[in-house]
Amino acid sequence: MPLLGRSDLDVFPLCLGGNVFGWTANEQESFAILDAYAAAGGNFIDTADSYSAWVPGHVGGESETIIGRWMAARGCRHRMIIATKVGRCPGRLGLSAQNIRAGAEASLKRLNVDRIDLYYAHADDLNTPIDETLREFDALVREGKVGYIAASNFTAARLSAALATSAREGLARYVALQPHYNLMVRNEYEGALSDVCAREGVACVPYFALAMGFLTGKYRPGITVDSARAEGAQKYLDARGTRVLATLDDIAAAHHTTVAAVALAWLLAHPTVAAPIASARTVAQLADLLPLATTMLTPEESTRLADSSRV
Repeated sequence: MPLLGRSDLDVFPLCLGGNVFGWTANEQESFAILDAYAAAGGNFIDTADSYSAWVPGHVGGESETIIGRWMAARGCRHRMIIATKVGRCPGRLGLSAQNIRAGAEASLKRLNVDRIDLYYAHADDLNTPIDETLREFDALVREGKVGYIAASNFTAARLSAALATSAREGLARYVALQPHYNLMVRNEYEGALSDVCAREGVACVPYFALAMGFLTGKYRPGITVDSARAEGAQKYLDARGTRVLATLDDIAAAHHTTVAAVALAWLLAHPTVAAPIASARTVAQLADLLPLATTMLTPEESTRLADSSRV
């Protein structure tokens, strides 16, 4: 398994997204998904203190709580790398020192752990000085409450500025970046942001790796999909999306694997990508993702997919 950037975190090539836990998957269903992922050798789970605050009656942290209960029930904390985030939870927005400290303490309690392995700034905060944010993250690392820190939804300029601040001040540095990146959305990461990651040794851990489920291949003309994300995924079903699906179908057939695994493998073939993030509402959905671990695309196949997805 690859190391995550300049860290010693040895991660499974598929990062399991925990956004569905407590939302579209209840606790029992979530436990089954987590069990299946761990049984396949998976060890990298992504969540946030804001998951699933968008559900009526929820306040955020529901996903963390489920993951914490699962690890306690299975006695598997030592085998799992847990990533969570701070900065987007209702009532605790932004990356002030106070928000980071309060967010970390609350996440540690919900996860029932004494250390967060990878702690993300969920989104950039232009209203808080970079050094204030990094000094609080650094304090958490020095106290042993956080292993490594990472950034999500940062521009190339802001990521570069943060890394320069860490180097200048001797503070903990971001070892990973979580951007919106997949075959259908490429312009946000490819180019300047990807260049910063390559130059600085920052690992890319893309979210929406399957374009809200579109790249699983279940969205086709004339087919209705029962999913909370169906509306978001349907927007990709145009001429370009149909072209991408046709290429995925062809390559998946050649590898005797799933469309989802090929879409994820295309991301993993990018030299800066350590592990794409994908979630599953059921064990059956997870089964379509797991072949990523053994799916190796040829350079020609990667180029075909890239060409098919060009705007």
